[in-house]
This record gives sequence, C-alpha cells and structure tokens, in this order.
Amino acid sequence: MRWPRFTARGRLTLLYMAMVLGAGAVMTALTYVLMRSSLRRRSFVHTDVDPDSPAGLPFPERFDELIERDRMTILSDLLVKATVALVVVSVLAAVLGWFVAGRVLRPIRQISAASRRLSAENLAERVPVRGPADELAELADTVNGMLDRIQRGVAERDRALASQRLFTANAAHELRTPLTTMRTAIDVTLDGEPDRDELLAMIADLDTTVERSRRTLDGLLLLAGSHAAPAEQSPVALDGLVAELLEAKAPAIAEHRIDVRRELFPAPALGDPLLLERLTGNLIDNAVRYNHPDGHIALRTGTADGRAFLRVANSGPHVAPESAPGLLEPFVRGGGGRIRATGGVGLGLSIVRAVVTAHDGDLSIAANPDGGLTVTVELAVDPAAATRTDGGRDDHVA
Repeated sequence: MRWPRFTARGRLTLLYMAMVLGAGAVMTALTYVLMRSSLRRRSFVHTDVDPDSPAGLPFPERFDELIERDRMTILSDLLVKATVALVVVSVLAAVLGWFVAGRVLRPIRQISAASRRLSAENLAERVPVRGPADELAELADTVNGMLDRIQRGVAERDRALASQRLFTANAAHELRTPLTTMRTAIDVTLDGEPDRDELLAMIADLDTTVERSRRTLDGLLLLAGSHAAPAEQSPVALDGLVAELLEAKAPAIAEHRIDVRRELFPAPALGDPLLLERLTGNLIDNAVRYNHPDGHIALRTGTADGRAFLRVANSGPHVAPESAPGLLEPFVRGGGGRIRATGGVGLGLSIVRAVVTAHDGDLSIAANPDGGLTVTVELAVDPAAATRTDGGRDDHVA
C-alpha cells in the first residue's frame, strides 16, 4: 500500500498544525495538573443545614465525598473545554499554516516556473528577487548566477561551434582549390598531344600547387599543436629573436622594398623557443606580405608591467577597425591588398593567437589609421633576467 505523497506546502501545513497541537496539548496537561493541585489545597463545600434538624451536621466522610465530586466536575469541565479550544486552534493553525506555507514557498515556485520556461533558445529567463534579503532571496540569486554562467557557457559553445564550422568549411575550400587547379592543369595539358614544354609547364604548375597545399597542411598541423601548453619553458630573448629573424628574412624584405624600423630593448620572455620563434616569424612575415611597395615595418620589444612584449606595426592597405580582430581567425584575410597573390594561406595570425594562448599571454590587434595593422604580444617575463627597460609599452611606435 502506497501512502499519498504530500506536497511541500501540505507537509509544512501539517508541521505547523502538529506544532500547535503539541504545544496546546502540553499547555492543557500543565493547566490540568496545576488546577488539580490548586483545588486539592483550596477545596471547600457549601451546604445548607437546618440547626433544628435532628440529623445535625453532616459527617466528615460526607464532606470528603462532596469535595472530590466537585473537584472532578471542575477538572472534567476544564478538560472538555480545553480540548474543544485546542481543536479549534489547531484548525485555525492549519488554515493559517496553509497560507503562510504558500507565501514562504512562492520564491521556490517561481524558480521552478522559470526553470521550466528555460530552453536552448531561451536562456534569458531569470528568477525575480523580491522581499527581504533572506535565505530564499539568496537561493534566487544563486540560481540566477547559475543561469548566467549557463548562458555564457552556451554562448561560448555556440561561438566555438560556429568557428569550428567556419574553420572546417574554409579548410575544405583551401584544400579543394589546389586539387581543382591540378585537375584543370592536367586536363588542359593532356587535351590533345602536349609537347615537352607544355608538360614541363604543367609540372611546374603542379609543383607550385602541391607546395601551397603542403604549406596549408603544415599550418593546420602547427595550429592544432600550438593550442597545447608547452611542456617545458625556457628563457627566450625576444629582442635577440627578432634581430635574428630580420637578418634571415632580409632578402624577402629587400625584395618588397620595405623599410624596417626597430627599437629592440631587452625583452626576456619565458616559453617554448620553437613556438615563440614561429610566432615572431609569422608576425614579421605577415607585416611583409600584407604591405605595399616602399612601405615600412616598425618592431619594438621591451618589458612593461612585469611582462615582456613584442609589437609589430606595418603600413599597408586600410583595414576597418571592427574587422581587425577577425583577422585572427583561420583562413580570414582582410580586404584591399590582402589577396591570395601574396602566397599566404591565412593561418599566420591564427597560429600567433594559438601560441599566445598556450603561453597564457595577451594578444591585441588594431588597424592603423593610415593603413596596415599593429599587433602586440605580451608574455610572461623571465624572472631570472627581468629588468625594467626604458622601452616602455606606452611609448610611441612609428
């Protein structure tokens, strides 16, 4: 046999009624005991006696019988009236308890109703917080805070899924385009009887296309591996790293007729040397590739606020300020001169962001008013070599 299940409101009502009934029963019992003791001490009997009666006064035994009878009558009447009053008070307590319990449980019902209205498409519902700052208000605040965290988590998940879908589509496009190019080159060349020169030209086109596909795949692999935090961190001098890479890339810089301006103050960072080398190289390559002839690049390193920083600013085509952060996404290129003819695959800044994130660093990107970009990377400073330099972060970078 299953007992009926009471709601929380019903259980609270029964609890209130039981408390009142118990307190009333105890009070009735105490009143009964005290009244009985008082009557035992102060009992008297009033009776009419005829002085001329031959029977005279009643015997003492008769007095005791009358006293006990009156005492029991009083106590019995007290018990009956107290019981009736207790029943009436208990019923009133049940009625009042029902309304009080409903008022107390109203915030919980609101929380339950708000939770039922929530869905994947509607996470903006919140529990109204009214009344005194008591435990129920604290519960409502806690639930609202939890809903805020869930909403932020779902929004971040949706952004991540959208970014992943975009990345997958762009990656498929980037890998399909070379295959289409190779297929077209083969079909056109083999349509008829190609001579040796045509075959060599086709092979050269295929070699260029395969090399581009290889760079794309290498970039994807590096991007996937750059998100993991480095297992071991070593001191890396960003100023020395920039100087070495500028020397290694001098022919490409000269080919594009780029003027390099450098202010390399000591910037002792801590991280993975290979990843930081790729980060620095990508920033320099990006500044050279997406520039215009006779343009310039300004590189600055130093320490500020306990962080080592590297800033790379370049001239180039105009980029809308609101579009600059989007250039950190894979396969995204800006407008103007940021075109496929540059030979990039659109992963350079994405790899930079992944490396910075893996090192718990900070990355900022901004469009320059006169064209080009300014990218700033901040990393943990090497505590063994950290010194404040005059290359402050807030100094002007040309």
